[in-house]
Amino acid sequence: MKAAVITTFGDPEVLHEADIDVPEPEAGQIRIRIRAIGVNPIEAKIRSGAFQMPLPAVLGFEFAGVVDAVGERVSDVRPGDRVVGWPDGPVGSYAELTVSSTYVAIPDTVSFEDAAAVLVAADTASRVLAELAIRTNETLLLHGASGAVGSVAAQLAVARGVRVIGTSGAASRGYVESLGAIAVEYGDGLVERVRAAAPDGVDAVFDAAGKNALPASINLRGGTDRIVTIADPTAGGLGVAFSAGTSANRNLDGVRDAVERLAERTLSVRIGHTLPLRSAPAAHRLIESGHPGGKVLLVP
Repeated sequence: MKAAVITTFGDPEVLHEADIDVPEPEAGQIRIRIRAIGVNPIEAKIRSGAFQMPLPAVLGFEFAGVVDAVGERVSDVRPGDRVVGWPDGPVGSYAELTVSSTYVAIPDTVSFEDAAAVLVAADTASRVLAELAIRTNETLLLHGASGAVGSVAAQLAVARGVRVIGTSGAASRGYVESLGAIAVEYGDGLVERVRAAAPDGVDAVFDAAGKNALPASINLRGGTDRIVTIADPTAGGLGVAFSAGTSANRNLDGVRDAVERLAERTLSVRIGHTLPLRSAPAAHRLIESGHPGGKVLLVP
């Protein structure tokens, strides 16, 4: 089968298409014929060598597709069912087929592209909102509200009756407002603009951007309580909580809720680019540009 493989770390061009063996599902696993692949910033960091892993490797942490085969002790799905989930490895999702034991069913009314675009975002957003213990009628300051994770977090929070102040660049202001948030631009004067939008203060801060917004957030909160970042590596030095997603803390209930909301049209995702698998280098360049215009997807 075809896969996008790296045999060395480096720039996006180290990603190349190759033929690899078809993975076989073990007990508790399913094999999926992939229809859409979400591309994430962490994958570009792994490819660059910022994070090491054994090589050769097939990257990719999220997929949507059709069950192709099931292993022993799998009874919740059967071949032909539509699912979205995380690959178990060693074959990631930048491939025609992968295996998984962590997945959620996709309703027929949800496209593979939308499902692949929402998985990691919904998992991350629901996890951090729970860590912040955000409640109805509270005010949430959300940095990176126009991004893949931020836009889902904004919609989930607004649906709970939370007042969301969403920061973004000027070009994304209209999009942030369409999510039900109050849009505030990044840059000099951020603290003053947030205070004008939320004169009674902010109850919690979710940093999904990592653009040096933590000092301003601490100022606005009057301390580090109820501030969580998923993107700023300086968090520890500032006394701010850093939330990292792992296989041990995946929120399947949050993903199921998001997929159901997609089916109900009460949640939306913005897809910036959909590229063929052989164009994985171009997908990584888009991710690294910082302005992909929405979720970047690959399709085998």
